[in-house]
Amino acid sequence: MLCGFWCNGAYFGLLEVAAGEGEREEWGGLAHGSANKKISQKDMAQGGGNNAGNTGNSGGGNNAGNTGNGGGSNNNNKKPEEVQPQPVKEQLPGIQYCINSPPPWPEAVVLGFQHYVLMLGITVLIPSIIVPQMGGNDAEKARVIQTLLFVSGLSTLLQSLFGTRLPSVVVGSYSYIIPTTSIVLARRYNAYTDPHERFMETMRGIQGALIITACFQTAMGFLGFWRNAVRFLSPLSVVPYVTLTGFGLYHLGFPMLSKCVEIGLPGLIVMVFISQASSQYLPQILIPKRPIWDRFAVLFSVSIVWIYAQLLTSSGVYNNRPAKTQISCRTDRAGLFTAAPWVYIPYPFQWGSPTFHAGEAFAMMAASFVSTFESTGTFFATARYGSATPVPPSVISRGVGWLGVGVLLNGMFGCVTGACASVENAGLLALTRVGSRRVIQISAGFMIFFSVFGKFGALFASIPLPIVAALYCVFFGYVSSAGLGFLQFCNLNSFRTKFILGFSFFMGISVPQYFREYYHIDFRSGHVHTSSGWFDDMVTVIFMSHTTVAALVALILDCSLSPETDATRKDTSLKWWERFSLYSSDLRNDEFYGLPCRLNNLFPTL
Repeated sequence: MLCGFWCNGAYFGLLEVAAGEGEREEWGGLAHGSANKKISQKDMAQGGGNNAGNTGNSGGGNNAGNTGNGGGSNNNNKKPEEVQPQPVKEQLPGIQYCINSPPPWPEAVVLGFQHYVLMLGITVLIPSIIVPQMGGNDAEKARVIQTLLFVSGLSTLLQSLFGTRLPSVVVGSYSYIIPTTSIVLARRYNAYTDPHERFMETMRGIQGALIITACFQTAMGFLGFWRNAVRFLSPLSVVPYVTLTGFGLYHLGFPMLSKCVEIGLPGLIVMVFISQASSQYLPQILIPKRPIWDRFAVLFSVSIVWIYAQLLTSSGVYNNRPAKTQISCRTDRAGLFTAAPWVYIPYPFQWGSPTFHAGEAFAMMAASFVSTFESTGTFFATARYGSATPVPPSVISRGVGWLGVGVLLNGMFGCVTGACASVENAGLLALTRVGSRRVIQISAGFMIFFSVFGKFGALFASIPLPIVAALYCVFFGYVSSAGLGFLQFCNLNSFRTKFILGFSFFMGISVPQYFREYYHIDFRSGHVHTSSGWFDDMVTVIFMSHTTVAALVALILDCSLSPETDATRKDTSLKWWERFSLYSSDLRNDEFYGLPCRLNNLFPTL
């Protein structure tokens, strides 16, 4: 298959056909070619530059590992800008299984189960926050979790088959919590004194807002509005965009881990040790020929720390601790295993007919707008860790349209939140170095299976959240580093580049922190007033998102600061980036993003 050809870095000739044979552009002081740079025999003999391991008899200079006899620099025949420390890579090297090159079936099944275990964290967290406020008990919380798990499996399959075709897991979105909480606290539900009745009525209101939101997001994706917006991005504006997609979720990392530091911190240490340092510290007899420890680090670390947490619970360490500590630390306080039914098949409108409220729908639309931003950043990171080329805007727009279909399913089934691409599962692709689409589809199968057989799914869903937060500390960092990787395409010696990067990073951190500490808290208590509560929610949802603020600031500055000249195009690599702005401009796009069963002929991508 061609995918293995791309993935192993052996792709040389077709790029020259696509971009013009021998064509090479130099931008930002970096020499970049549309194909891999060919080193002549003369260069190999004379040495010089940055060709590590050169065995020529002349030169020394910057040649790391050069065994030549000469001691001087032999770079006199090369321009300074042609001597670079590291080559630029359009596709990330080192990925062992890219999008279309699946691992063997036994390994793929275990990797798919690992993705399933990781996505359980956000799937359990969101209903655990919202359902008790709605008046629901443990049984209703278990049903909502099973429903969200079921719909996430369906949405993941649809996204991998007909959406972006990337190995992206679709999960519930944390961005919808603010508008959902506003619906829960709406005054019209205060008249219901029975908790179960209040839960049912509130769920119907949430469903109605999600269904209207789904229509908005689906239209934005399938009609090409998001495609036209994404085409204004450049490698420079993508850097803060993708980086804060990971960094912006810091509140789900160590702050959540610290709620039970005695199991969260050991979980973080064990995870880092197994995934990164095991090959250095473990005896050689324990290191297999295949990469077992780092590839399955999630399963190893979760199993070890979960057993440790069970020992602490059984020994009575938490018996006299506060209720919040016991909920976070104990392995028997989730209430899911006893409340979950053995077999339960979620179905549409299981809570009753949805109700609709215009203001709440607008607030939900703002949440879907933020979710679209965050999912787009995740798509860029997923493509990078799947060893694919940057995602064409039309493919991203197609994926956003199918995310809208996922939100529609969430609204029909009753999941209390919308859908987005999972950031943590994108980071797991980097840890395992397996970006295979088949692995994610197997993971979707696990989601559907364990949602139907509730007792088995509830067993894994009862993993204490501080253990999951320890994993987030690693995987959110991986996604952020994917964004920083786009810096290789930018001219970092340009003051325009420095200003855009620095200002967008700072505002992307500072503005949401203001809304998180002041606006979001105070307007609930009456210190900040506007004419309508739903408008408050819209403003809060948008400006509390680190990803959205950073992306908007970087995009506006990149498009408006100084006119577009050859110098600015080189600084931001726009001429190189244009090859990925149209689906038909790169021959590899069909291999990575083409629809199955020749559906591209029926649904052409621009």
